[in-house]
Amino acid sequence: MTETSDRTGSETDRPGLIGLVKRLPTLVSRLIRDEIRAVQAEIAGKIKAASLGAGLVVAGAVLAWFALGALIAGGIIALALVLEPWLAAVLVGVALLVIAGLLVLLGVGKLKKGVPPLPNDSIDSIKEDIRTVTGTAK
Repeated sequence: MTETSDRTGSETDRPGLIGLVKRLPTLVSRLIRDEIRAVQAEIAGKIKAASLGAGLVVAGAVLAWFALGALIAGGIIALALVLEPWLAAVLVGVALLVIAGLLVLLGVGKLKKGVPPLPNDSIDSIKEDIRTVTGTAK
C-alpha cells in the first residue's frame, strides 16, 4: 500500500531545482516587466492628479486676476466720489506702478542672490574633502 499525502497533485507536478533554475530568467524578466508597468501606472496617475491640480491653480489665478481688476475699478470709483474720475484713475494707476516697481526691485535683488544656481557650500565641502584625502594644504 502506498502512502497518501494531503498535498494536491503528485511529486512530479512540482519542478525540481534544475527546472526552477531554467525558469529563473523568465520569472525575473516577468517580474521586471510587471514592476515597470506598475511604475508607469503610478506615474500616470500622479501626472493626471498633478495636471488636474495645475488646471485648478490656473483657474484660481485667472479668477484672482479678474477680482483684482474689479477691486481696482472699485477703488477708482470710490476715489471718484471725492475727486474727478480721471484724477482718481490716474492716482490709482500711479499707486499700482509704484507697487509694481517695488516688487520688480525686490525680485531683481532675489534673482541676483540666486544666480548662478550653484551649490557653492557643497562644492567647497567636496574640495575640502579632496584636500583632506590627498593631504594637500589649502
